[in-house]
Amino acid sequence: MSALHRIVGFAVVAIFALGWVWGLVARISRKGPGDPYWVWLAVAQVTAGLQAVLGTVLLILGRRVVAPGALGGWLHYVYGYLPLLLFVVAHVVARAGNARAIGLDRPVQPWVPFAWASFICFGLTLRALMTGLGL
Repeated sequence: MSALHRIVGFAVVAIFALGWVWGLVARISRKGPGDPYWVWLAVAQVTAGLQAVLGTVLLILGRRVVAPGALGGWLHYVYGYLPLLLFVVAHVVARAGNARAIGLDRPVQPWVPFAWASFICFGLTLRALMTGLGL
């Protein structure tokens, strides 16, 4: 199962990279990302959820991350679970249509919070992958 967790880990990082680059291109071109972006969002959320479930099962089975540093193993779990929380925040901001939930008082297009969340999640999941691989 840990091999599957590793494979899905690489996929999650790639999916989040796609999401923030797609959002950046949409912003630069001043066009929305289009309807396929919402399909990407569903795939990203399901894949991140699957990865969290796989990691939780491994944790319950007694598999622990051996990573360098005193907090290396614990950071793997923080980096791995935090993207789920960030997508909840992105949904709240997108649904509200403004960024008051995060302290900004301006209108927001619905796709923008997900592009930002995918940018942050890319970094978090890349670090989770690195700590999981012992880097």
